[in-house]
Amino acid sequence: MDILPILSTLRRHKLTAWLLILEIALTCAIVCNAVFLISQRLQRMDMPSGVAEHELLQIQVADVLKPVNPYARAQEDLAVLRQVPDVQSVAFSNQVPFGGSSSNGNVLLDPNQPQRTLNATTYFGENLVSTMGVQLVAGRDLRPDDFVDVETALKGLRTGDSKSLPHVTLITRTLAGRLWPGQNPLGRLIYLTPTVGLRVVGVLASLVRPNAYDAATAQYTMVVPVRMGADKSESYIIRTRPQDRARVLGAALAVLKKADPQRVVTTQRSFDEVRSRFFKDDRAMAGILLGVIIALMIVTALGIVGLASFWVQQRRRMIGVRRALGATRADILHYFQTENFLLATLGIALGMALAYGINLFLMLHYELPRLPAVYLPVGAVLLWLIGQLAVLGPALRAAAVPPVVATRSV
Repeated sequence: MDILPILSTLRRHKLTAWLLILEIALTCAIVCNAVFLISQRLQRMDMPSGVAEHELLQIQVADVLKPVNPYARAQEDLAVLRQVPDVQSVAFSNQVPFGGSSSNGNVLLDPNQPQRTLNATTYFGENLVSTMGVQLVAGRDLRPDDFVDVETALKGLRTGDSKSLPHVTLITRTLAGRLWPGQNPLGRLIYLTPTVGLRVVGVLASLVRPNAYDAATAQYTMVVPVRMGADKSESYIIRTRPQDRARVLGAALAVLKKADPQRVVTTQRSFDEVRSRFFKDDRAMAGILLGVIIALMIVTALGIVGLASFWVQQRRRMIGVRRALGATRADILHYFQTENFLLATLGIALGMALAYGINLFLMLHYELPRLPAVYLPVGAVLLWLIGQLAVLGPALRAAAVPPVVATRSV
């Protein structure tokens, strides 16, 4: 089809044409960046934890009065929990993956270096690896003789008694690769302080941080052999079969309350709930962005329909003349579709440049990654399709106008 008549017509309606072009451009820019942000949220929500999430339960309790012997209380609780039917394993931990609140420490490769190498999460507790289902890919797990009580460790820090401190640790494969790229981490030393050195005895495939807000550092994790007492906000972690979780959770709560009726249960949930709660803001943001995309698409489509309907009404004489000169209904239909395609193409081209500019702003102020080029053609195709579908109704009405009716309506 010759587009010169279309361009001539558009030059006579510059204002309305440019308004539609700008609307499409703005929609293209926002949609491309919104789809990219949604994909980022979805990728973050799919972050691996490294634990057997569907098999784990978390219970936290608070004592009205501080136990006389917190370590004995913790061991008693673990013993009664192990007696619950269908409980496969139990551990006592200072924190849980995706728990939000995190215990972290500085990591040094040299005790004399002035600045830390990085910051990593430190998990404390016995039997954590096997209970949480973390995969050990190199070395060995922590042994009972590796553990020291937390009070003993704190006293050792104050007095400088290195024998009272833990001496080994497990680290994730990601952390090992960051500290010693391409090298074997087993047997190497890392320092939490200039006086606390830990030898790496095992490497874990994956274990996410409780506050895994940054995907790049989410796996900077260590398991340190420190034994805790039941006097703070530590968690009992129970492993069982997925289908037994609800029943085991109820039975576990019952035995803990029986051991001490005065204690208060502050948290009782599965690890599926832990993940769901941690990523609730990401789901909400993805939903909001999806709503923005749908709203913009609808507004853009309505704008195209309205403008096309107005132009069909204004061009009835032109349509009648063309039909009288031999133009078919298909010719009239293609005319309006081509006109819309040209306007959409100009709007999309402008929108791509605007999308790139918005992405640069987000990169500069919100540390977002660069918008991949693939999102631009995807957004373009989507807007072309919406444009063609939106103009189809008015174009069909124009093609259905009989020549004699159109000429008499002048």
